[in-house]
Amino acid sequence: MAPNLLILAGTTEATALAGAVAGRGMTGTVSFAGRVERPLRQPLPQRVGGFGGTAGLARYLRETRVTHVIDATHPFAVQMSRNAVEASAATGVPLIALTRPEWQAQIGDRWHRVPDIAGAVAALDRPRAHVLLAVGRMHLTEFAPNPQHHYLLRLVDPPKDPLPFPEADVIVDRGPFDEKSDRALMERHGIELVVSKNSGGTGAYAKIAAARSLGLPVVMIDRPTPPRRAEVHDMEAVFDWIAHTVTDLGV
Repeated sequence: MAPNLLILAGTTEATALAGAVAGRGMTGTVSFAGRVERPLRQPLPQRVGGFGGTAGLARYLRETRVTHVIDATHPFAVQMSRNAVEASAATGVPLIALTRPEWQAQIGDRWHRVPDIAGAVAALDRPRAHVLLAVGRMHLTEFAPNPQHHYLLRLVDPPKDPLPFPEADVIVDRGPFDEKSDRALMERHGIELVVSKNSGGTGAYAKIAAARSLGLPVVMIDRPTPPRRAEVHDMEAVFDWIAHTVTDLGV
């Protein structure tokens, strides 16, 4: 039986992998959590929305006869990764994670590392500043305790609900971005502080490089600890894993 892949998506790496899978004539489905209204179109069939926890994902794997699961979700989507590991164990469908290294501070960076979103909120308990808040729309309400700042938000979709702070500018745009344009953006808005998740990869790094070039401090949110699982860091390693992984379905 030919492989039938499930790619848990949400990163540029997932999109690139889907293109490579389609280019090789392989069968697979790309799954998005549904947090973005207009996910990038994929060269493979795609589904949008949750599975209903571990049990729902396990049921999906069985019903659609998935042979391999590739977790290429965002490093902060740790609950989905846990569900995937547990569903893999429950069904016997092998799983691997396609991950990217986290960013490392370089000479000239002014990072204040915090363990989580709550730590970032606490770090903003300070005098008023113009803040580039790059944490995604799902976490905006958590920063409501710091209404003294003027926030710059760059979101993939326009916000549906009123923003939780009185002063904010919203830019609707989708990356990847480049350092030159992000530096110009920060200068135009008078940014004094950047708040960012340590997402890793290249697509969102421009703001970090721009902050370094401008000498701006960055509140850097550490990644949550992922579940124990096999990991690779490039697409060829994924294909090698598929080719050498035998499943109960005979692949």
